Amino acid sequence: MKLINACVVLFTCLSLQGCAIVAVADVVASTVIYTGKTVVNVIDAVTPDIVNKKKKEKKD
Repeated sequence: MKLINACVVLFTCLSLQGCAIVAVADVVASTVIYTGKTVVNVIDAVTPDIVNKKKKEKKD
């Protein structure tokens, strides 16, 4: 009986660690994506003619 309980506890602990790793990876990926979007928005605000060059050509 103790062996079954030990296996269940071990399996539960390993499962929770996997969830934590996925959660950390998700936070890191989200941070990288939003940082990239922020950089693009800042560059667009500073130099709108360079980033929006194609959009201006389509309007003309």
